[in-house]
Formats: sequence, C-alpha cells, structure tokens
Amino acid sequence: MVLLLPKVQEKIMSNIIQLPGLIDTHVHLREPGSTQKEDFETGTKAAIAGGYTLVLDMPNNPNPITNPPALEEKIALASRTILSGSEGSPADAGTSRIYCDVGFHFGATKDAAKYFETVRSKVFGLKVYMNHTTGPLLIEDNAELDFIFSKWPTDKPLMVHAEEETLAKAITLAKKHKNKLHVCHVARKFELELIKQAKSEGLNITCEAAMHHLYLTVDDVTHLKHFGMMRPPLAQQEDIDYLWANINDIDIIASDHAPHTWDEKMGDKVVNGVPGLETTLPLLLQAVNEKRLTIERLIDMTSVNPRKIFNIPEQPDTYVEVDLDAPQTISNEGLFTKAGWTPFVGMEIKGKVLRTVIRGQTVFENGLIPDGATGQVVFPRN
Repeated sequence: MVLLLPKVQEKIMSNIIQLPGLIDTHVHLREPGSTQKEDFETGTKAAIAGGYTLVLDMPNNPNPITNPPALEEKIALASRTILSGSEGSPADAGTSRIYCDVGFHFGATKDAAKYFETVRSKVFGLKVYMNHTTGPLLIEDNAELDFIFSKWPTDKPLMVHAEEETLAKAITLAKKHKNKLHVCHVARKFELELIKQAKSEGLNITCEAAMHHLYLTVDDVTHLKHFGMMRPPLAQQEDIDYLWANINDIDIIASDHAPHTWDEKMGDKVVNGVPGLETTLPLLLQAVNEKRLTIERLIDMTSVNPRKIFNIPEQPDTYVEVDLDAPQTISNEGLFTKAGWTPFVGMEIKGKVLRTVIRGQTVFENGLIPDGATGQVVFPRN
C-alpha cells in the first residue's frame, strides 16, 4: 500500500501594514538648472517608489529661488502637463509631469527679504544657508543674517543649514526675532544637545535628521569614497548613538535627497550630496525591526509632524502599504532617481514598500509605476 502524503505548502511570512502617505520636507529635485542630476518627473517617481506622496523642494538651484519670477518658473515647470496624442492629431487632456504632490521653499538673501510677504502664501518655509553646501546661497555676514531673521514671518518655518557652532548663532537669532526655527539634517550630538536645550527654554524650534546620518559614519567614507561625501559630513559612531538614543527629540525624518550622477561623483571634484527618497522608508522599517523605533513614532516623524510644522494640506485616501518582514538587499538596480546609486548599496534589511496610493489611485505597486501621473503642486493651508 502506498501512502499519499499531502503536499506541504511553503508558508510565506508577511506582515503587511498600511501607513499614511509619507511627507518629505527636504528634497532637491534639481530643476531648473541641473536636470542631468534629477528633474521633477524622475524625482517624484523616486518619491512614490519610496512611499512619499508629497515632497517640498529646496531653493538652491543654479538660479536660486530668491525672487517671485524664479519661484513662478519653478511652479510652472512642475505644474506643466504632458499632452498625449500623435503628431498632427488632437491631444488628450494630458497627464501631470509630477507623480506625487510637490511644494516649494524660498531661498534667503538680503535682497530676497523684500519679497517675503509677496511669496509667503506660495512657499512652506524659508531656507537660510549658514554653512557651505551646494549652490550660491551661503550667508555668513551677521548683519545680513539678523536682517533676514527679522523680516521672515514668525508664523512660518525658517529653516537653517547650520552645522555645529553655527547652530548656536541661528538659535540666538531665532530667540531675538521670535522665529519658528527648523533645523535641517541634524548630524551631531552637540547639535541635538543645543536643540534640546532651546526646547527646554521654550523656543519654537523643531529639527530633522536624515537616514545617512543615522546609519552611516565617517568610517564609511573609506569604502564609499566620493559617494559618502555630503553636507553636513558623516559623523562619528557616538553621534549616531546619541541621535538614536534621543530619537524622540527629533521631530521629522527627511531624506535630504540630493542626487548627483555617477559620473559627477566619480570625478576629481567632490560634489556633496546623496540620494535618499527610495531608501529612507525601508531603512526606517529596518529600524522598527531593530526595535529602535515604533510604528507610531515612524508615522509621527514622516507624516503627522511634517504636516503640522509646515502647515501642509491634507491628502484624502492617500497611503502606503509596506511589508515589515520582507527581506531585501539595497541595490543600485531598479532605482528611479537619475542618480542611479545609493550609499546604502549592499545593505541587508527587512522592510519593503509594496504600494503607494494617492487620492485613491495606485501610483506605485511592486516596483512598477503605471502610465500617467496625477501629482499636484500644493501650497500651504490658509
């Protein structure tokens, strides 16, 4: 007698959950002026592949966004639709160029201050560059900084690129002028200590951190070489340990998506910046699996707090599905960013973006983006 045993089905483990659509308040989509690195189409494709449904674009283009015409040009480029239909035949209504919603920040210069009231309803924040980075917007003169802080509306975020001791100067100015201060890409223990102290004193101050400052150290530059160069620079392990130990004092996780092409990074001249839109959420899910972060805290830092701090409009029926248990090895293959690389290449993690939905429409699913884009240019809530 032959005993027929039932076929054993391999059990596939999954832990699929739904998160609110992520908001990234700090991206560099590079258009206009540096579209060899990224543009609105490729950058927003990278965003939805990473679970982001709304991003805010920085002003440090080669022609910086420091006056109304430059801002209007950027809005027009992002708002433009791509018409369908063959040559010589009537075109359909067309589709948007952007695959997620996009808003903009304004750039700070002394001359730009006269436009602050004109643009305040069209931008989410003012970016003040107080340390060297990409673009022409560095301001180091104390009188100019004081003037800018004094003129920006106190109910809107004033964002600073202020590393280490420069941050103390920004905090002093914000105290003097009662600004709503937001500190970008906190990378060092000393910086977060200053922010915690300012919060304890009642200053209206918030901050963000990026995953490259939470998972990479200066030691990684040995193998990453130019691909590990960014501003602020990668810090020490003790800085990372302090940021994680005090993660509840960090209000937002932002990617600081700053793409450069492979050839630019391989060149003799160092260009600072790394892409991050497609790796930030998977790395946050890895942090959840490592018990460094709860899902509730992840949602606060990527959706609730960005919306509240920057007065961002709601996106109805918008969410992202992720598998907390899905293993993956981060790869340069299949990325939507024009950069085509990531400093996390080869890292083995658990956590994967499965699907992104904006206003009820699936815009990304299982590595694919359907034809047609439905992103919108957005402005702050009144």
